[in-house]
Amino acid sequence: MFHGNNGEIEISSLREEFLEIFLESDISLEVAEEILNRFQAMFPKVKSITREQAIDALKEIMTNILVTALPRTSILNVEKKPYVIMFLGINGTGKTTTIARLAYYLKQNGKTSVISASDTFRAGAIDQIKYHGEKLGVRVISQTQGSDPSAVAFDTIVHAKARNIDYVLIDTAGRMQTNRNLMDEMKKIKRVSSPDLSLLTVDAMAASDAMEQASTFLKDIKFDGVVVNKLDTEARGGSIFSLAITIGKPIYFLGIGQEHGDFMEYDPSYIIDRIFPN
Repeated sequence: MFHGNNGEIEISSLREEFLEIFLESDISLEVAEEILNRFQAMFPKVKSITREQAIDALKEIMTNILVTALPRTSILNVEKKPYVIMFLGINGTGKTTTIARLAYYLKQNGKTSVISASDTFRAGAIDQIKYHGEKLGVRVISQTQGSDPSAVAFDTIVHAKARNIDYVLIDTAGRMQTNRNLMDEMKKIKRVSSPDLSLLTVDAMAASDAMEQASTFLKDIKFDGVVVNKLDTEARGGSIFSLAITIGKPIYFLGIGQEHGDFMEYDPSYIIDRIFPN
């Protein structure tokens, strides 16, 4: 590796070094190359720069990508009541935990919510969401396993209207996204509940899977935004760059731990700091 007199390094060497860092951070090869091409274009007639200059330039490029995924408005600043949010996502992406965390977040901000246990496919899912509801002091509307998920969602909205509740949070089944019956069920819930916002939960650790799931759900059901979970793990969140560039939907929240309060509004600087820790 060439080092100049002022600690400068050849851009081609820096490119190789950062490509490795990006791939280790779960940034896809395609997106990593795109970032590095933009980086090289910033120094068209320069052969070598310092590592600090390189990092500053990369942070600027990467922040510009992440900023495109910022929501236009906060979930807290909505006019409609009740504001209905439907959650999509396959099992293991933290969907039910996300609903509980959002209920907690809303409560912390002086808002009321009620949860619809519309994953009636598994008895365990109903029990799980009820457990969270009891811990949070948030009402969960449910029926028995095998009930019509759309009917549960409808009942929950009626309940919210009758009691002047601010938000309805609808859980849904999370079988694999290739299951046609599941997709038809989701579409029916969406038709019946007319959600104001549909959020897809994805796992930060499953980078390529997250993209595939997002693409499939976007094609079949349509969703309005994303929640990225499991950022308390070794995942540095590189998959968020692919989501921002390819899916083009806002990212509303990040799941950053195991507790109900380990939940934050999407913040590009948080992701940048994970990839370039000080």
